[in-house]
Amino acid sequence: MVTVGIMVVCVIVYLLQIIPGLGVTDALLYAPVYSFGEFQAQGIPYEPWRMITAMFAHSTGSGGLLGSLPLHILLNMYTLWIFGQVLETMLGKGRYFALYMLAGLAGSLGVFLWSMIDSNTLKNGMIGASGAIFGLMAAYVVIQRRMGGNTTHLIVLIAINLVIGFLPGSRISWQAHLGGLIGGAILGVAMTARVGRDRRRTQNLLVGLVALIFVGIALSHAPILVG
Repeated sequence: MVTVGIMVVCVIVYLLQIIPGLGVTDALLYAPVYSFGEFQAQGIPYEPWRMITAMFAHSTGSGGLLGSLPLHILLNMYTLWIFGQVLETMLGKGRYFALYMLAGLAGSLGVFLWSMIDSNTLKNGMIGASGAIFGLMAAYVVIQRRMGGNTTHLIVLIAINLVIGFLPGSRISWQAHLGGLIGGAILGVAMTARVGRDRRRTQNLLVGLVALIFVGIALSHAPILVG
């Protein structure tokens, strides 16, 4: 199962994170500054892949192995398990994995794009699977509505969790949540498109187009383009 595989990877990464001295969190976290090639002259590396690696790391609190706080990863893995297994069954392993990865990328893009509005967030680090999970929930809402299902309760749940990210002192990346939410909704529409004679082929082409757009935005400030 893809869902189980993602969870296993997240848990392994978390266990590595809480080992003092390895520096795993710093190596995987994402900050917008890593996506701007303009900052290479200041000694800041251009590392856009962090948009993906950050999805598999979680907050560990402080105090090393015994002082770590697993609440962040526990909540994310529980939500992933609830929605992941349903969507994996509905979409199939390949399409579900594409949804998860692209929704997570969309979450990082939310952080990246917001930094262009608020430059004070350029060096703010972000980790967690929340962006991808918000994307899964948004895609599930779209798919259920296309199938005629009632999504009112889920929409309320998403809205409440989204609002929590805006509360002062929450230290939650609402930008990642919003980015994942929008990305997941777009992907949900693409994966349920009802156009063309071969709907599955059309849907896959649309998902591929969305992927190209997301990657294009992610690499829009590559050194070769700005230097």
